[in-house]
Amino acid sequence: MPFMPEYAIGLDLGGTNLRAAAIDRAGHVLDRRSAATDPAAGREAMLGHMVNAIAELRGACGSAGLAGIGIGVPGFILLKLGVIRNSNNLACLEDFPIRDEIEHRLNAHVILENDANAAALGEKWMGAGRDVDDLVLLTLGTGVGGGIISGGKVLQGYLGMAGELARITVVPNGNPCGCGNQGCLEKHASATAVTALANMLRLGENLSAREVYDLALAGNEKAARIFVGMGQALGVALATLVNAFKFPLYLLSGGVLAAWDLFAPPMLEEVRRRSFKFRTTATRIEKATLGKEAGLYGAACLPWVETPVLHAVAE
Repeated sequence: MPFMPEYAIGLDLGGTNLRAAAIDRAGHVLDRRSAATDPAAGREAMLGHMVNAIAELRGACGSAGLAGIGIGVPGFILLKLGVIRNSNNLACLEDFPIRDEIEHRLNAHVILENDANAAALGEKWMGAGRDVDDLVLLTLGTGVGGGIISGGKVLQGYLGMAGELARITVVPNGNPCGCGNQGCLEKHASATAVTALANMLRLGENLSAREVYDLALAGNEKAARIFVGMGQALGVALATLVNAFKFPLYLLSGGVLAAWDLFAPPMLEEVRRRSFKFRTTATRIEKATLGKEAGLYGAACLPWVETPVLHAVAE
């Protein structure tokens, strides 16, 4: 059998599909798998898709070179327990020892991580952040996600739930949020926020964020103001992050990035106004470069950079 380099398997799990890849230490993708997922089919079906994809990759690339398996999932992760909490898209996997179960079925080391944290790690390893060890990633989609990389590793906090950047208050008395706060970044800078404001301004019936963007490009002043407000909200959040962390790089990713030309100018103006550090240093705010691949690369990188978490033992 030909020599196979050391590799890790990364799996990026979503509510409608999963993607998995075997990736070597140089970032070369050795093999891939994908599958449709349906949380309504239940926990066993979801676990089966995950285990099958990983097993097929291990079978194709060989067991000897496998460094470990990283899995990125949406929701809060209790690291010591290997359990998902509060995942709107994967309720069937909540409060279940998913890490331990997959380890048992595959007899392999598994690291579970939040998907936005995995995406941030992916950008640090093979994307826009490969030249730095410290960065923040904001993912702008239906909601807002975030990940913080410090010293080349995911900043996890004592429960493993650090980096919930969507909960930064950007408007003290702003839009109410399901978390109980008002003015969360997610309520002012996500695709959902864009569509909600479009409905409030009566720009059309159930417009998508893309349709609101097209209206703004066509000269609709109300639509354009939505993206100005979005940029200002992002600017407040980013200035807060720059002032708090003083990292060299802050990245933005996600579908809403398509409107960069509309929201970035007011965003950067707001950051300059609110952050002396940003005005006077080479601190960068840029687009992420890996797109949907970021979470896959980051998940695969986990076995090489993260210290294994001691499993909690039931008393």
